Amino acid sequence: MPCFDNKKRVVVKIGSSSLAYPETGSLNIRKSRALIEVLADLKNSGKEIVFVTSGAQCVGAAKGGFLKKPQDTPSKQACAAIGQSELMKFYSETFEQYNHKVAQLLLTRDVVSNQTRRTNVINTFNKLFEMNVIPIINANDVVSIKQLDFDENDTLSAIVAKLCKADLLVMMTDVDGLYDGDPENPDSKLIPVVEHITPEIISLAQGSGGTLGSGGMLTKIEAAQIATESGIDTVIVGNRNPKILYELFESENAKCTFFKKQD
Repeated sequence: MPCFDNKKRVVVKIGSSSLAYPETGSLNIRKSRALIEVLADLKNSGKEIVFVTSGAQCVGAAKGGFLKKPQDTPSKQACAAIGQSELMKFYSETFEQYNHKVAQLLLTRDVVSNQTRRTNVINTFNKLFEMNVIPIINANDVVSIKQLDFDENDTLSAIVAKLCKADLLVMMTDVDGLYDGDPENPDSKLIPVVEHITPEIISLAQGSGGTLGSGGMLTKIEAAQIATESGIDTVIVGNRNPKILYELFESENAKCTFFKKQD
């Protein structure tokens, strides 16, 4: 496992299950603050951080009085509208404690697939980096017309990594990486390095998807394929302790799965 200390522009993606309490859907403030503290510290070290975050629907549903995340589209989009403002308020105030400015970008597939709009997004990223601002990205679920457009933001994070020409994509999730079997089976082994994403690797992801909530491992492998084929190294790592990010950049012992970029 390499040390990624030479990676300057890093996209970090975090899912809903990493940000909110599963029992209530409300924001896990302690865990979210710990993550932001690490991201702010990595920024202090000279890295350019791009933060792709899920959680708007989940947090909005809790704030809106739903006992669980609704299933109908109007309610999902209303919850996303509520939750997005809640998340950005929290992110802005917390990053500000570490003297960092943030900016929000809400994206949909039609934006990144349209050449003019895509160019505008790229120009915005470049200007934000020039201004030393941390971009915070989410799918624009309020206006999305498909089944919320992106697959749990895994695909979005890979597309964002391409748009901003990242050096590394890090997806944080409920398990430590890709296993050769059910992650809950003690006999299963973590796969530390994936040289190429083959049909066998994809089949392993299909077998482990249920352990990761609605996103699943498969969407993460698909995102890793997008990123690595674009020349971007990719890591899937556990979300239990945000300080695992330090290990990625300071040692060769981080517990994760590393997908090598394809040259």
